[in-house]
Amino acid sequence: MNLIELDQQASLWINSFHCPFTDGMWMLFSNIKIWFPFYALVVFFLFRNLGWKKALVILASLIITVVLTDQIANLVKNAVMRPRPCHTQSLLDAGLWCPAPKGGPYGFFSGHASNVFGFALCSSIGFANKKVSKAYVWAVFIWAVLVALSRVFLAAHFLGDILVGALFGLAVGLLMGWLARKTIGWLHLN
Repeated sequence: MNLIELDQQASLWINSFHCPFTDGMWMLFSNIKIWFPFYALVVFFLFRNLGWKKALVILASLIITVVLTDQIANLVKNAVMRPRPCHTQSLLDAGLWCPAPKGGPYGFFSGHASNVFGFALCSSIGFANKKVSKAYVWAVFIWAVLVALSRVFLAAHFLGDILVGALFGLAVGLLMGWLARKTIGWLHLN
């Protein structure tokens, strides 16, 4: 069995654990608009805990992280042209459950996974000088895992798509978080 077949089988196996309750939950986690209040809350706490100058630098790094991960994911999807599971007939024939609209034809790599993991790491680094509570770090990364997994449960991505997306998001989040911390130091905002 090659890597692509293994990825397909793992994704099909994860997708097989569906039920009406979890379908709704996964659709909720996958819906980007539902998370806007969460993002607003993070921004509120950035300004409240860091002061407006540092918070602006961290906010800029978060925006750049999300834009970069999203746009690069789209470029890679259109270059690689790997069909999403919901557009793969052999998986549909094998019982793949598709409770959500199918979306675009290509899925490698997951923009959702790269966005949320980039946001999680960059925001954790942004709060670091205030000794952000471990609860925030745990919560934001659990949220990122659930958003990423929702894409497999909804047949929008293969497991490999979300793993690569998460790694890419972590790399961008680390870079942008580091640049934000350096910028704060360069501007003597500490």
